[in-house]
This record gives sequence, structure tokens and C-alpha cells, in this order.
Amino acid sequence: MPDGSANKVRRGRKFDQVLAGARDVFMADGFEGASVDDIARAAGVSKATLYSYFPDKRLLFMEVAKAECLRQADMAIETIDMTRDVRVVLCDIARHMVDFFTSDFSQRTFRICIAESDRFPELGREFYNNGPVLFRTHMTEFLDKAIELGDLKIEDTALASDQFAELCKADLFPRMMFNVSKSFSKDEKSRVVDGAVSMFMARYAT
Repeated sequence: MPDGSANKVRRGRKFDQVLAGARDVFMADGFEGASVDDIARAAGVSKATLYSYFPDKRLLFMEVAKAECLRQADMAIETIDMTRDVRVVLCDIARHMVDFFTSDFSQRTFRICIAESDRFPELGREFYNNGPVLFRTHMTEFLDKAIELGDLKIEDTALASDQFAELCKADLFPRMMFNVSKSFSKDEKSRVVDGAVSMFMARYAT
């Protein structure tokens, strides 16, 4: 599969099928180790069909990462009741975020983006735009509503959104990135979630 000649994705009847197969192969073998034959086999399509949708492996990987980030965002929106007490909502958001970035998919995707960032910087940019930037967008919308209701007082909601995201990474993310730990208990996650929300509310609650 070429790595730079084409830059257009074509959608079709088997598009989602190709993405699902590619996701499994990328997570198992990494970006460099993923072969066209393995991806086509996992997706249940021919190599010709695979090439017709994704003429460039980077495009395929970026689409896989983008689709997963969007799926997680949609899941959070559907499952979190944004009308409840602001502290409760923040706990739900933090819990969802911690579960996502500590997931096997997120860990592997992040490592692939970092490993390939020098050769293919667009991989990192795509993951950033569909990960942290997407979170910031949804988070600022929630914070703006909380400000209107008088529950929070924030001058820079974009910065506050980024601060909340970083609070949710305390302890867990460094351990994960340096291979100290690859999985975390419910108590470890709850400790970080509770601490993030308490600190955020101490700073911004009215």
C-alpha cells in the first residue's frame, strides 16, 4: 500500500467493514507491521477493494483513529445527562475520559502516532484534532451552559477544558506512557476522577 501518493478516501458499501478489519490489524501489529494482505483478510475484502477505499495506509490508520474518537464522543454524549448537577456531570465526563485513554485501543493508537510522528506528522495532527480538540469542543459547550446557570465562574473555558483533561491524566497517564502500568483498578481510576473534579470545582465553582 503506498505511503504518500494519494490522499483521498472513497466511501462505499464496505467502508465500515474495511475499518473494522484494519482496526484489529493495526492494534495487533502496529502501523509499520500491518500488511495489506492481513488487513484485507481481516476485513473480508479483496486487496483491490481495500485499495479502492484507501490508496494510502496512513489514510486508513487516520480514519480508524478518527472513527474511534468520534464513537467515544458520541457514546459520552448519549450516556451522560448534562442537565444534572455540575459536579455529577463532571464526574461522569472524567470517568468516561479516564476509561478511554487507559483503554488498550487508546494506548496503542497513541504509541503508534508518537512512533510515526517524525515520518508522518499528519498522523499526530489527525489524532490530536479528533481527540483533545474534540474533547475541548464538547467540554467548552458544557462549561458555557454551567456558567449561564450560575454554577461555574470561568473566564477562559477553552483553557479550563484543557486543565480538566490534564487533571484526569494525573498519575495514570505517566505510568501508562512509561510502561510502568498498562491497566488500572477501579479504585485507582476513582481516585483520579474524584481528585480531578474536586480540584476543578475548588477553582471554578461559584
